[in-house]
Amino acid sequence: MPTPRLALTPDVSHGPLDGAWWPRCDALELELPSLVGSLEPDPDTTVRVTVDPAEWPDTPRTVMAPGRVIAVEPADPGGETHAISLDCGSVGRWVLLVVPPDEPAGTAARLLAAAADPENPLTAARMLALAETDRLGGTTGDAE
Repeated sequence: MPTPRLALTPDVSHGPLDGAWWPRCDALELELPSLVGSLEPDPDTTVRVTVDPAEWPDTPRTVMAPGRVIAVEPADPGGETHAISLDCGSVGRWVLLVVPPDEPAGTAARLLAAAADPENPLTAARMLALAETDRLGGTTGDAE
């Protein structure tokens, strides 16, 4: 499994996100095992993942990973879009911005860094909207 492209907030986050993840493709069953493995939960830890059903429409209810089965649930309507929530029992819970796999490397790097900033007040949806504005030639300024 390749190392996931992941950035986590150091210590405690004060914003809506705990970091960001940039998967290489949109097949959650291929990407999720390395992401969960990088968070180092004990193999006996129950791992539950909540995903935006609009982002991952064909997501299986379980994903096999070395030594474990990962439960995957759709987020409730009105939940955070463009985000994934990982509950790894006693190890921790993370809410991560999901950077689209086809995002240009420079934009993805900026999103990873911004989402890992513990003082970042932006939601995942707002961060991606600002990145899109930037890509289309607009300016993002210091809004929000």
